[in-house]
Amino acid sequence: MAITPVLNRLTFDDADQIRAMFSDLIGTRVDDSFSLIPPFFTTGGENIRVGRNVFINQNCTMYDLGGIDIADEVMIGPNVSLITSGHPVDPAQRREAVIAKPIAIERNVWIAANVTIIGGVTIGENSVVAAGSVVTRDVPPDTLVGGNPARVIRSIGD
Repeated sequence: MAITPVLNRLTFDDADQIRAMFSDLIGTRVDDSFSLIPPFFTTGGENIRVGRNVFINQNCTMYDLGGIDIADEVMIGPNVSLITSGHPVDPAQRREAVIAKPIAIERNVWIAANVTIIGGVTIGENSVVAAGSVVTRDVPPDTLVGGNPARVIRSIGD
């Protein structure tokens, strides 16, 4: 909570400082190819892992209690939410517990603008998640998915 306000005062031109602050946030040094456009929001940061040549556009939110693993060559569009935690559906238990499940985004994925990905989901290698989608299930490799809930639209050819 102390690092994100400092990170969010930086501009896109402050790429080295952004990488340094994001590294502090997640507790490990990010690669020099990492790029982020603030603002960025998270619940903690220590459960986020990012690979090489990852791009995160502005206004991204990562609730990382369950863990978020972002592989190499991933592009994340603006206003994307990666939400690994939630509450039980039963009203009597809703305020009593938090349920957390990881999100894995495999190599060379593009997540377009305004996408929400829910915990427990893996986005397969080379896939694309269309703008505005809500992803509640695993996405197979090499596919385009879209909608709410997101469904396979077509395969992505070689």
